[in-house]
Amino acid sequence: MTIEYTGAGDPARSLALLWRTKEKSSRKGKPDLSVDRVVRAAIEIADTDGLAALSMRRVAERLGVGTMSLYTYVPGKAELLDLMLDLVYGEPARPAEVPGGWRARLELIARERWALYQRHPWMLYVATSRPALGPNVTAAYEYELGAIDGIGLTDLEMDSVVTLVSGHVHGAARGAAEATQAEQRTGMTDEQWWWAHAPYLSKVMDATRFPISSRVGTAAGEAYGAAYNAEQAFEFGLQRILDGIETLIDSRAPQARSSPGTPQRDT
Repeated sequence: MTIEYTGAGDPARSLALLWRTKEKSSRKGKPDLSVDRVVRAAIEIADTDGLAALSMRRVAERLGVGTMSLYTYVPGKAELLDLMLDLVYGEPARPAEVPGGWRARLELIARERWALYQRHPWMLYVATSRPALGPNVTAAYEYELGAIDGIGLTDLEMDSVVTLVSGHVHGAARGAAEATQAEQRTGMTDEQWWWAHAPYLSKVMDATRFPISSRVGTAAGEAYGAAYNAEQAFEFGLQRILDGIETLIDSRAPQARSSPGTPQRDT
């Protein structure tokens, strides 16, 4: 699938739209259009048919207007993509209080992001190394950092932890999306694929030559009914990441307690 990129539009126009510093009103006699209506229509198309189906023409058709009408509100597809991402980033729950300390807060963030990718799998095919710097993306980053603020990490480590967790969720969710696509395109589930290949694999693979992969691969295949289970990878990896962060924090606890002025918060 083709990868799209955020931040490819005109910076002044993109930021003005993202932060709604300028909003075009509907022209007399035209349908009641707005930036939000255009963006929501684009999201509906991407949710249903994927990013490859997204175009200004398709959005216009969905809204029942001429394509040129859209350019009054959004200058092009690049800016539209930034707006789409920022809007969906506003969906996850961000409760002020989460029982269980920083670990529970990070786990909630990861699970909310996982659910967001299930609702909008097209997000997995948008590269965000140059992020859409809108209010919802910024609020999400602020909330994620707030989940681990004051627990003994440096500012750079806080940024790295957020990146680590979000990267893990993205990888596992993309694996799940690709499994779904494979089933749709082949008409065969992962389990059906596995059991179709397993009898032949046992005949051609020499267990004496590949003893470990034969043993482990067989155990995984029988457990998952597939060669790979994205949800299990998500669950296992998330807990190991949280374990690692906890080890890092615990290794600094004595020093942090003996240092005057060190911010203390629940661990």
